[in-house]
Amino acid sequence: MMYNRFLHIAFILFGCYKLIFSEEKEDALIYFGIAPAFDPFDTKQAWNEKPVWQKAILLLEVTTAMTLIVLSLINFFK
Repeated sequence: MMYNRFLHIAFILFGCYKLIFSEEKEDALIYFGIAPAFDPFDTKQAWNEKPVWQKAILLLEVTTAMTLIVLSLINFFK
């Protein structure tokens, strides 16, 4: 469980770094997309039992990844 938390935070931080400082913004998509796979909260707890704030954090990360996908596709087809 502890390594999940470490990996999750590492992927989010590296995604933020790529999004802010890198010229290749599409790389940030990879890190934001992988981060939710490493659930930093109790992995034995079902989704319906998670507190609202934990669901909100995970959904915000997935929404960020989906937004980056759309922006990458728009930029690709320009």
